[in-house]
Amino acid sequence: MTLALFTEIKEELKKGITVFGHPFRLFTLGTVGLDKMARLRTVVLRDVSENLDLSFFTDKRSKKVIHITENPKVSILLYHPEKRIQLKIEGNAFVVKSDKKIAKYWNQIKDDAKNDYTTTLAPGSTINSLAEISYLNEDNHFCLITIEAHKIEYLKLDQPNHVKIRYSKEENNWKGEFLVP
Repeated sequence: MTLALFTEIKEELKKGITVFGHPFRLFTLGTVGLDKMARLRTVVLRDVSENLDLSFFTDKRSKKVIHITENPKVSILLYHPEKRIQLKIEGNAFVVKSDKKIAKYWNQIKDDAKNDYTTTLAPGSTINSLAEISYLNEDNHFCLITIEAHKIEYLKLDQPNHVKIRYSKEENNWKGEFLVP
């Protein structure tokens, strides 16, 4: 049973990228920097590898990049309201340095969406009005982050009993074990 549910997890995560409006398209990312304060934010799932490495885009000047550089341990949370499935995924995040990979993803972004990575001021900078936001002409601050997942907790809210399974990656293989929900 754990193998069948693991297959479902992979399929649902991949649908988060390919199916418009899928609830796994957006997820909550938790980081903890040197200040030891947990920070949560919503990010967009952009890629899922066969081994369940997850990738998202951000501005390289954002706080999440600073936190990931200070402490690569992250946790993400996804919820599918129709299927009543929650996934909690833990792993190590890193900033992708490969120019080839970065260019591949940058070239897939629609032109109007590229503005998100070309503001002259860093995300979170204080401004007096939205009119103060300006954009770079040719440069950008695009950044690709990949999370190497090593633990997934699957929770299915179901009747008469909930189902909870923890999957752990051991030497590139995933092993599942049931937990008390």
